Amino acid sequence: MFTEADFLISSKAYDWTSWVLTLLEKVLKVNIKLHGEKGRIEEGDIFVFNHFARFETFIPQYLIHQATGAFSRSVASPEFFGDDAFTRYLLSLGALPNDYKGLLPFLAAEILRGRKVVIFPEGGMVKDRRVLDRAGRYSVYSRSSDERRKHHTGAAVVALAIDAFKITVRDADSRGEEERLSAWIEQLGLPGVEELRRVVARPTTIVPCNITFYPIRINENPLQRVAELLNRNLSPRAIEELLIEGNILLRDTDMDLRMGDPVRPADRRTWWDLLLLHSVGRRVQSWGDFFSLPSGPGGWDGRWLDKRDHAHGLAIRDAYMVGVYAYVTVNLSHLASQIILRMLDRGLERVDAADLHRTIYLAVKRLQGESSVNLHRSLQNPDAYASLLDGRCPAWRHFLETASAEGLVEANDGHYHFLPKLREEQAFDKIRLENLVSVYANEVAPIAAVTRAVGSALDLAGSLRKDELAQLRFDDQLRAYRWDLDAFRKPRHEAINRDEKFTENAAPFLSVPANGARKLGVLLIHGFTASPAEVRPFADRLVSLGYPCLAVRLKGHGTSPWDLLERIWQDWFASVREGYEILSAFAERICVVGFSAGASLGLLLSADHPHGLAGIAAVCAPLLWRDNAMKLVPVVHGANRFLNQFGVAGGALPFHHDEPEHPNINYIHKPIEALYELQQLVGEMRGALPQVRCPVLLVQATEDPVVDPESADLIYQGLSTSRKNLFRIPSARHGILYEGVGETHEKILEFVRQVEAAEG
Repeated sequence: MFTEADFLISSKAYDWTSWVLTLLEKVLKVNIKLHGEKGRIEEGDIFVFNHFARFETFIPQYLIHQATGAFSRSVASPEFFGDDAFTRYLLSLGALPNDYKGLLPFLAAEILRGRKVVIFPEGGMVKDRRVLDRAGRYSVYSRSSDERRKHHTGAAVVALAIDAFKITVRDADSRGEEERLSAWIEQLGLPGVEELRRVVARPTTIVPCNITFYPIRINENPLQRVAELLNRNLSPRAIEELLIEGNILLRDTDMDLRMGDPVRPADRRTWWDLLLLHSVGRRVQSWGDFFSLPSGPGGWDGRWLDKRDHAHGLAIRDAYMVGVYAYVTVNLSHLASQIILRMLDRGLERVDAADLHRTIYLAVKRLQGESSVNLHRSLQNPDAYASLLDGRCPAWRHFLETASAEGLVEANDGHYHFLPKLREEQAFDKIRLENLVSVYANEVAPIAAVTRAVGSALDLAGSLRKDELAQLRFDDQLRAYRWDLDAFRKPRHEAINRDEKFTENAAPFLSVPANGARKLGVLLIHGFTASPAEVRPFADRLVSLGYPCLAVRLKGHGTSPWDLLERIWQDWFASVREGYEILSAFAERICVVGFSAGASLGLLLSADHPHGLAGIAAVCAPLLWRDNAMKLVPVVHGANRFLNQFGVAGGALPFHHDEPEHPNINYIHKPIEALYELQQLVGEMRGALPQVRCPVLLVQATEDPVVDPESADLIYQGLSTSRKNLFRIPSARHGILYEGVGETHEKILEFVRQVEAAEG
């Protein structure tokens, strides 16, 4: 049995935990991310969490201490407390077993002294994440009784008692009962009456919190293997926990901790409750009396208040549990699991792979419009999930590998087979190893918006038109732009970003005439360091003539030079391919118009002969450069790469400052790495020229200050197609497409009409 003397909090234990967790985040692979306002931690008294892993029992205290400097008490299952070093460590962090006699009054006193309390109302680890019974009511499995039960009300009971005591103190203070106030000050160890008044003036607040781990892995790990070597008699339960939690700690895993809307007992008090409290409070000697109202203060009013608080406690418990489960960080595995089980409910045991991919993708898109759902960042960043439609998404591949390893799903012949094991009941301590699909599905079952999104995706997947899907994919392009824009607005990017002068809207754009759109669409590709704003003037002319247009944003452009620094030319080419596929849903044939580097990308695309390609207009396509410094780029690039190995971010010379013709749409700082990638792109384009078979128009400024005009002649000679033409624009400007210099627009429009007519 423990006594209060065992519960002394050690600042050294907190310091050690802080050091270890900081090390874990740096050296190991667990990525702890706390979402929400710091103010929510400061105003909270009791923090209620879900419970999935053993080490969760000390991480919340660490995060609270890190944010506010406050020490915390935590309440956990008695299974975590024995006679060992781990128990002593938990106790030194402020942990208490939930079967400790006098637990609730003790916690109330700690809160009144300014400490925080962490409670796990599930009462133990919920490995199956099943928190709803068949009737949709909250309940969890109890290991001790081997049956399902309601969640604990301890947090609500403590909060109600503290709230009642605060009302009693304020009443006593208003009546000038100094003797009672002095007794309470002494019992709580407070410095004086002003501190007591400050404490009882604050509303008592419960903050529902959720911890979500992603992804969950079932592979063997070093922690498990070492433990088995040291103790060959480990129980299956211990092995399972080492397997799951070892992977969380040792492999790349996100631990998202979210804090929900506060729940305050005072908000539920009615005038009748307050009347009873004013009466009972006159006989109360300490906060502990509110935990034993019938046998403590007694009286009819005490019994009535006890009944009222019991009802309030159940309602408050339900309110904070709704909050706990509403703040799950929803990921792709959640959606895939829900969809697979719903498909089984509909009698589908074998589905086309493309149908399942599309259904999951639709569920993602539906949830992006739900402000009440907390999406994992991999469902907010299209780069992380966009390849889901063709099954190449890494998160999907991992989910599928795990489900296949557990014998739940089988993939072959372009189909997925849902195996009988998906419907089999699994033991509580085995389900994470045997059926993670059920675990993931259970975790989001309480979230109505997820249920709606999955149902909607299942209903719409089979009837979705290609233009509707294309609109969703274009929405991903816009989201990717905003994501990249935010990603490169950190303090370390500020100095370079501050010097940039681009002001035009850099987002990609898709314009499809509402009525009478032509069958030929035009894909526009901007140049190096620019953005879709560069092709906007010409696109406006095309749209006015009825041509559907899509202007792609090459990755790394229109956001920050730091973004461009991290990209390779294949990223730019992927942007072009994606744009071409999207536009194909709105046009039978496509003409590509590219400027400068965009022209190189367009020619490279043309060499692949994508379906529906009508022709390519390449404006000021580079092959040779005016600036002799371009010859030094490979040398500087090599030096930068060498220095990167020694921790010099970006190398000795990450950027080259160069005032562009149009600083309102171009970067001033050109990353050396990006210039090197540009050279690689041009080399790839040059080698691909003989494979271009579609009609080609080359447009080149005669006195181009950036691209050597001889480039056009060399490209013309390298093209094997006989349907090619070279037109020169008398100009000393490079950006002739943006400015519409001379006959630039007219010649391209003429070419567009020609390829449109040729395709009938």
